[in-house]
Amino acid sequence: MLDYGAAFREQREVKGISKVELSKQIGTSHQNIGRWESNKVLPNIDFCVQLADFYGISLDELVGRDFIPNGQAKKQQ
Repeated sequence: MLDYGAAFREQREVKGISKVELSKQIGTSHQNIGRWESNKVLPNIDFCVQLADFYGISLDELVGRDFIPNGQAKKQQ
């Protein structure tokens, strides 16, 4: 199973913004961003689309399907 939280965090860190800054950009709380990044909850599809649009990436990339954590091979289905 993919680590969605790590993928969300990686995209935010690549963009170089804080949880607070991201939360203002997409209209949610920084606590929600933290919950998503720690895998406590998943964002609904509307927030996923907003995140992907904000980062300029696909939904697949957002959830880590093209994201290679710690040099591991791509996840294949």
